[in-house]
Amino acid sequence: NPIVSYPRDPDTPVSHLPFSPAVRVGELIFVSAQASVDAAGQIVSDTFEGEFRRSVENLRKVLETAGADLTCVVQTRNYVRDPENLGRYNELYREYFSVPFPARTTITSCLPASLQFEIECVAVVKR
Repeated sequence: NPIVSYPRDPDTPVSHLPFSPAVRVGELIFVSAQASVDAAGQIVSDTFEGEFRRSVENLRKVLETAGADLTCVVQTRNYVRDPENLGRYNELYREYFSVPFPARTTITSCLPASLQFEIECVAVVKR
């Protein structure tokens, strides 16, 4: 059986909701959706770009705690509240992920008014 762990670091954004930021199973890391929140888990409202960047930086922090980085990501699931932001979303996404891109799913019109973007991923441990 693979070893299951729940990597956590003081810098990992916390949430009052019942989930782990990351679960590591063997060489795979499953990261819960990261949003535009501060270290205390409070939502930081911003422009779409600001929320996107803060969400991905939070994802990066969780990955680093678990032994990976953005180059180790093999799949992302992305939640974009407003479909009119899809063009900017794709531009920003290319700043953080490059060819060959991770497998990706994007869902729109799905977030509460308090959030414009969330991202979750599956990654492999860095070698």
